[in-house]
Amino acid sequence: MPTESQRAVLRDGFSGGPHGVGDPNDTRLRNVEKEILIPQKMRDKARDEKCSDLVAEFGVCCKKQGLLLPFLCRKENNALKACLKKWYDDPDFRQLCTEEYLADRKRFRETGVRTNQKRKDKVI
Repeated sequence: MPTESQRAVLRDGFSGGPHGVGDPNDTRLRNVEKEILIPQKMRDKARDEKCSDLVAEFGVCCKKQGLLLPFLCRKENNALKACLKKWYDDPDFRQLCTEEYLADRKRFRETGVRTNQKRKDKVI
């Protein structure tokens, strides 16, 4: 007769731990984490920390130009896209964001408390 742990729906790494949300020491990444959550963290971090001056310049241009912004803010938009692409394609930056994500996930799995994702008023 199978025991309770053998009937689990999720693998041990995703359902164990002190709060039943996964093993805190497990560093395996699910596909959704690799393909969505980590790139989202990279995008947010690049926009907020690495390219913040270009984001601000683009925002000022957009507010100033109004309806003509697709034509008159092209230079600022291209500079912003180039900066974001540079960081998005950087393997060291991806590794840094992956490590930060794993640290946040470990903290959540140990305590059961999510880290607050602060929403800011963003230009873009």
